[in-house]
Amino acid sequence: MTGLRETLAGYLAVRRSLGYKLARPEKLLAQFIAYLEDKGEVTVSTEHALAWAMLPGRDANWHAHRLSVVRGFAAYLHTIDPAAEVPAAGLIPSRPRRATPYLYSDAEITALIAAAASLRFPLRTATYQTPIGLLAVTGMRVGEAIRLDRADLDLDGGVITVRQSKFGKTRLVPLHPTTVTALRSYLRLRDRLHARPLSPAVFISPAGTRLLYCNVHATWKLLAASAGIKPRSAACRPRIHDLRHAFAVASLLDAYAAGRDGQARLALLSTYLGHVDPSHTYWYLTAAPELLALAGQRLEDHLAGLP
Repeated sequence: MTGLRETLAGYLAVRRSLGYKLARPEKLLAQFIAYLEDKGEVTVSTEHALAWAMLPGRDANWHAHRLSVVRGFAAYLHTIDPAAEVPAAGLIPSRPRRATPYLYSDAEITALIAAAASLRFPLRTATYQTPIGLLAVTGMRVGEAIRLDRADLDLDGGVITVRQSKFGKTRLVPLHPTTVTALRSYLRLRDRLHARPLSPAVFISPAGTRLLYCNVHATWKLLAASAGIKPRSAACRPRIHDLRHAFAVASLLDAYAAGRDGQARLALLSTYLGHVDPSHTYWYLTAAPELLALAGQRLEDHLAGLP
């Protein structure tokens, strides 16, 4: 292991101790260090960082992202090796681009669950139908559902323990009785079809292994196409993560419909979703015309009472 690779291991350990996952940065930085080694370099320079970041690939945003990953590592390296250069911010112009959430209707969620019935193997069908429903009614992250173990389910108490999620947080997710019933049904079927799985995971493949993130996303695309769910624009495509957005919007709409204080419910929703800061929850609500209509109506009602 070279000095740069040893330093990278230390950098990743420090960042992960703060709760960061860093799966993609680890891969990118390993590629960058391999590039430096191929060039015979022993430390980071702005020239080589920029050259590596600009290697042919995707668009300017991707190049800027690659350089930002190097900047973080270079800043850490500079505290150990003063000769290491930290590339300046903004060397590669880019425009922040964030996908527009696709807010699923109840009918679309039902269609997605129905589409999963066409998957090969009964266990695979159930292993996709049940998580789709779980994500839709809890707003859990996809990765959180995949990482669930049997020990994380307290179905008698109606609670899921989500362990070591984003930023290393662990939280309890209470379940509606109908969700508990659905999970019990899935586990009975799972145990009948695969009594001795290779993994303690709740949701398993027909081989008895934990689901892989990339395979879940690939299957989701097939299910969305089968259900007839199409992109609404180039920036608004049906992603599995958008079930989380749809849950957040539906929760707040239900609160307003019941006459509850939406702002107070927002704080509870933020905790339920596992957000570090309530401001992160606001992003989940920005693309909802229904919420904008409610806000407009509340403003109109307020103005109507003024002279």
